[in-house]
Formats: sequence, structure tokens, C-alpha cells
Amino acid sequence: MNSRPTSSQMIGTVLSGRYKLEAKLGSGGMSTVYLARDSTLDRAVAVKVMHREMSEQADQLERFRQEARAVAKLSHPNVVAVIDAGEDGGHPYIVFEYVEGETLKQRIARLGPLDTQEALAYAIEIARGLTVAHARNMVHRDIKPQNVLIDAEGRAKLTDFGISRQLEQDGMTATGRVLGTTDYVAPEQAMGRAVDPRSDIYSLGVVLYEMLTGQVPFQADSQVGVAMKHVNEELPDVQQRRPEVSAAAALVVERATTKDPEQRYQEVGEMIDDLSTALEVEAARAGTTTGEATSVLEAVPPPERKLSGGSRGSWAAIALLALVAAGAIAAVFFISQGGGGGGALEDKGAVIGIGSATDFDPFGDGEETPAEVSFAVDGNPTSTAWTSEHYDSEDFAGTKEGSDPGVGLYVTARSAAKPSELVVRGAPGWDARIYAAASGPPEELEEWGAPVGDVVDAAETAEISLDVPAPSKYFLIWFTKAAPSLDQDGRYRLEIDDIKLID
Repeated sequence: MNSRPTSSQMIGTVLSGRYKLEAKLGSGGMSTVYLARDSTLDRAVAVKVMHREMSEQADQLERFRQEARAVAKLSHPNVVAVIDAGEDGGHPYIVFEYVEGETLKQRIARLGPLDTQEALAYAIEIARGLTVAHARNMVHRDIKPQNVLIDAEGRAKLTDFGISRQLEQDGMTATGRVLGTTDYVAPEQAMGRAVDPRSDIYSLGVVLYEMLTGQVPFQADSQVGVAMKHVNEELPDVQQRRPEVSAAAALVVERATTKDPEQRYQEVGEMIDDLSTALEVEAARAGTTTGEATSVLEAVPPPERKLSGGSRGSWAAIALLALVAAGAIAAVFFISQGGGGGGALEDKGAVIGIGSATDFDPFGDGEETPAEVSFAVDGNPTSTAWTSEHYDSEDFAGTKEGSDPGVGLYVTARSAAKPSELVVRGAPGWDARIYAAASGPPEELEEWGAPVGDVVDAAETAEISLDVPAPSKYFLIWFTKAAPSLDQDGRYRLEIDDIKLID
């Protein structure tokens, strides 16, 4: 029987003539992670090396390779990046960016319950990382604070997609043996049933619970015992364990960890909306923001911010938030109905929840960077965006063939509504017409009917008045002129950072 080298024996090994293993960072049943030096680029990297006996098992080797392929497709500030992958001397390995800092689990162990604003901010960043994974039909399946790295700048980065799975055509992963850590496992996953993105949402809700209270919700004599408590028992009330936590924050935990997936947030973007609202509630209560919460709040576009004080309207919003934070019934109703996204805007109506965004390209090849379209509604207007293809002319000449050449994207509201305004943030200079549909969504442009709004030479933040005749669920932005490209002189494209529907 061949024995594998110990981690200490691997120190000093140079993989593929490039990556010199210098120190052990951590180890699991499948692999060991090392701090290494990339001699080609003279930088520190993290290298995950698969244990030899595991690499001899075809299914485990495929899982390891799947992780490299899956994460290599993800590019997001809140996901640890894959740099390289290979095999040397029977040692399959994956090279990641090296994140200097600590895991979220280590931070909780060191500090105990985190500052409420910090906890909500980290939850938002983890959720943003999940957004890009879910957009590629990936379910992480092992969301836990051990798999969240906090870098030197305080940013949360999601890592270890080792047991992630691509969704099958029915939108569910295959059933089978339970994978994941039972302290955070969703009930359906604990039962070995099919999982989907809502399972990750449950696990993130448990992580938020631990950040707020300093402990996991369930304990038992075995991992199976813990898993069964996730199946059968409600999570202890956050406010009983930590009374100063606002009702807004507690309700996010409650909805995310509902046993029935149908009653949870259906998409991680919905959870981000309510987390953002809860963060602003906590900031209003404290009268200021702390640490990581500051950068997260700064990522909220100005029309949505309720804390950008100075005007009479802003101070009124802060006063309202203080009431909400004190447990006013309005907060319970607002979040339980899925309002999210910052609530009432200054001098505007409430934000209407958006469930998803979809590219619309009937006059082209049928798709327009679909992998990025969710970035337009992910609640992160500063780091992610939907960008179209590049065009040689602003009017899509030679690219989009049809009577009304253009390209678009439509958003799906969580429930039918009659918004009065559409707020679009992105690179300026584009023209568009806005359409609304109660059912569908329509597959052809002419099926959308008459426009309900339009914009010419859009500003960086375009506030488009709408005249929607009947409650509608689908809202199409049909771009008839592209803007000058920010990265290629003489060419044109569309770059949309954020979309909001206003009641």
C-alpha cells in the first residue's frame, strides 16, 4: 500500500517547475492547501494539492477538476480567483490567489458576536459572490464561515467550491449523499434531496445567525444529530440571544432559514435587498457606519441611499429608519413583503423588488452576454455590470438586422406593479425605449406593445418617467443607440451597472 507524503514532506516541492510550496495553510479529507511562491511572476499564491490516495479515485479526481473548471469561470471581487491548475508527479493541484487575512470562522472565534453592521456587510458580500455563481447555474453547497476569507482590506471572499454542482436542466442538482457541513446544512440537503440556490441561501442565513450571536444555532452529540435539528427544529430567535439586533436584521435570518424552500428568498438578489435595508436600519440606529459596513453602504447608488444626509428629506428618512429599527410594525411588513432594496427613496416612491434580469436579442444571435446580465440587478453598482458586445456603430448597423435594430434586457418584478419611474445607472450616452408586459415575457419586440417611456442620451444615472397602463411584471429596456465604449476607442457598447423600478 502506497502512503502519501505528509504535508511537511511536501514543503519545498516545486510543482510544474513554477510553484514552490512554502508552508501549510490548512488541510481536509481531500486536499491540503499550501502557501507557495510563483517563481514566474514572483508572487505569493495558495495551492490546493489533492491527496494522492484521493486522486486515485476517479470520482474524487473529477470533483477536484470540476472545482478548478467551475471557479475559473467566476470573476468577482467577492470570490477567490483561480489562477492555474495542473498535475505534477501524481499531484493534481489548483492555484488560487493568496488572500492574506483570516477566515470568517477565525474572526468569530477571536471576537465573538460581530458588530451588527459588520455582520450584515459580510453577508451582503458573500451573497454578491453567490450571485455570480448562481448566474452560472452553480450551487456552492458548502457555505460556511470556514469558506469565507476576510482579506487585509476587510473584504469577504467566498472560496472552496469543491462540492459545488452545476444545475441540471430542471434547475435542481441530482439527489444523492449529503455533502456539506451540517452546522449550516439546508434541510433538503440534510435529507439527501435535490438542492438548488435556495439551499445556499439557507446556509448563508445560518452564517449570518452565527455572526450575530457568536455561535451556531444547533448542537448535538453527532453531525447527524445537528443535521436532523436543521430538518425538524426552528432556529432560536436571534433577538433572544442578542436583543440589540434590529427586527429588520432578525427577519432576514428568519426568512433565509425557513424550512420550506418555497418560503425562503427565491433568489439571492432578494436577500441582498433586505440585507441592504437592514444595514441601513442598523446604521441609522448607531448614527454612523463602522468598518466594512461603510464600503458596502457606499456601493448603494445615490438615488437609493437613505443616509446621504443634508436635506430635509434625508433627515426624514433617517428618522423613519430609527422608528423601523425600534421595531415598528412598518419594518416587519416591509421586509416580509419583500420590499427590500432600501425602501422609500428620497422624494420618490418605494423600490419595487426585481427578481431577475434577462438579455433580449431578437435581431442578433439570440443572446447578449447572458452570463453577466444578473450583474445589472445584483445590488452592487460599483464592481459588477452587464456589458453588451462591442459594435462598430452606435446604431448597431451591420450587427442587428431588423426593422427596429437594437438590443435590450428586461427585468422581472417579483409581483405585478405599475412603476412610475425606472432608474438606470451605467456608462452614459445611450438611447432607449421602455416597454411593459403583464404576461410572457414576449419573445418578439412587436409583441411588447407601445412604449411606456423613453430616454435620449442617457446620463450616468438615468431617471426615466414611465406611464404603465396596467400592472405589469416584465419591463424591457430596448436600446436603440449604444454609448461610446469605455475600453475601445471608436467602438460602441452598453454598460449597465444597476436597474431599479420605483413605485
